[in-house]
Amino acid sequence: MRILVAEDEPHIADAVARGLRRQGMAVDVAGDGALALYKARVFDYDVVVLDRDLPKMHGDDVCRALNRERPEVKVLMLTASTGVDELVEGLALGADDYLGKPFKFAELVARIDALGRRTERARPAAMSWADLEVDTARHTATRAGHDLSLTPKEFGVLRELVAAAGAAVSPEELLERVWDENTDPFTNTVRMAVMTLRRKLGDPPLVATVQGAGYRMASDSDSA
Repeated sequence: MRILVAEDEPHIADAVARGLRRQGMAVDVAGDGALALYKARVFDYDVVVLDRDLPKMHGDDVCRALNRERPEVKVLMLTASTGVDELVEGLALGADDYLGKPFKFAELVARIDALGRRTERARPAAMSWADLEVDTARHTATRAGHDLSLTPKEFGVLRELVAAAGAAVSPEELLERVWDENTDPFTNTVRMAVMTLRRKLGDPPLVATVQGAGYRMASDSDSA
């Protein structure tokens, strides 16, 4: 899941971004409303975490523009005002959810997960392939009942491959969905993540390479 955090207080933005990345999400950050709207027009985000009081372009105006131009993107609005009137006003602007500051990080993650499941790219919280079980809500993966110790990026790659249900996923798509805008697209980051993921998944192999197309979850025919 790819997230944009639009927050003008650097310590809050950095803390939220770091925490969400530890959950296996790809996170970009914008420090003002104009930059947030620009990035939302360029990149495909599942959820925009939008502070209401942003400089250069108010969060209300960003929310209106996103609701008009990118209605598939879910908006979680953050505000220091927690009154009912502010809540109603924020939702009337097109926000999909509303969270008052200060907030507990676990609640923020739960709300982002819930909004992410409502996007066009939504996938169930629990997915499986052969003897593999992936729980995106709990951020856990098991094979044959044994817990897999995966890094956030390895988990993100596995999540995208299982969600594709056997279809090939290109390295570019994995880079877009699992990493953020600061990642060099010409590195071998994806290949290395897939290599370590394969090792941790064990045998028989579950991830197959599709020449010229990327990677997919292996089927019984691959080992025949």
